Amino acid sequence: MRRRDLLAMAGGSMASGVFAQQAMRIVVAYPPGGVSDSVARVFAQRLGTLLKETIIVENRPGAGGSLALTSLAQANPDGRTLGFCAISPLALSPYFGSPLPRVAPVSGVMHTPLLVLGTPGLNASTFPDMLREARASSNGVRWATSGVGTIGHLALEQVRLEFKLNIVHVPYSGGAPQLQDALAGRFELLSSNLAPLQIDYVKNARLAALALGAPTRSPTLPGLPTFAELGCPAANLSSLFGLFAPPATPAAVVDKLNAACAQVLAQSDFRKMLADGGNMPATGSAAEFAREIAQQSEVNARLVAAMRK
Repeated sequence: MRRRDLLAMAGGSMASGVFAQQAMRIVVAYPPGGVSDSVARVFAQRLGTLLKETIIVENRPGAGGSLALTSLAQANPDGRTLGFCAISPLALSPYFGSPLPRVAPVSGVMHTPLLVLGTPGLNASTFPDMLREARASSNGVRWATSGVGTIGHLALEQVRLEFKLNIVHVPYSGGAPQLQDALAGRFELLSSNLAPLQIDYVKNARLAALALGAPTRSPTLPGLPTFAELGCPAANLSSLFGLFAPPATPAAVVDKLNAACAQVLAQSDFRKMLADGGNMPATGSAAEFAREIAQQSEVNARLVAAMRK
């Protein structure tokens, strides 16, 4: 190889190294391909445009979001490494024996209703029919979630308590793998986020929509009752996703990031994208986001204590 070619290759490698060093990162707590990952990638691109930064998205799924937030907590608190995750690892996981390092809330991004689906392994198309089938089976039902200490897991436990069901918890590391196994009927029930792909499977009769965790029914599935309507208000839960920074990130940096997030969340086409997926934008300051996490943590503490009585 000629000397000039070697020099060109070396220069390219140096440029790549400088690029990687300069780029911001958002660590996403979910596998590629799911709705949370898709929203995070669109959000990252728009945030980067506003900040005039290149933002690299890095997927780090597992343990219901705990792996991503643990990684984030070890990053340099300069605002150049952020995390995208539901608040569950902070507001719920500690009550299941999984305490996390501290992270800094930056901004809420979206509220996502919880959807409970019946798979081809279930011979029921409504929640009451599922209850009858579960009670008639000596083995009960297998219920898949995205991990221990997630909103889906908490809803499962509330249903178990309220209706005295034999439920086997099947935890997954993220939405895409569990959805594939759901379509194959490898378990009977699935907790998932309300999302376009799941809605399509419901409308095509590949999965059965049984219950919704949300304050009101969803316009995308208006015939689907909420858990509160089905007699289990404690399971009527939804997920709040947001952006986080490492602990000790300066307040001025957090405020700058929060202001940029607010601009993204105010964009009409971004809000429409969320609405089309059954989600709604979460707005407010970093302090308001932190208070919402703390309030949800207090509610979860009471719920988990009641479950263990």
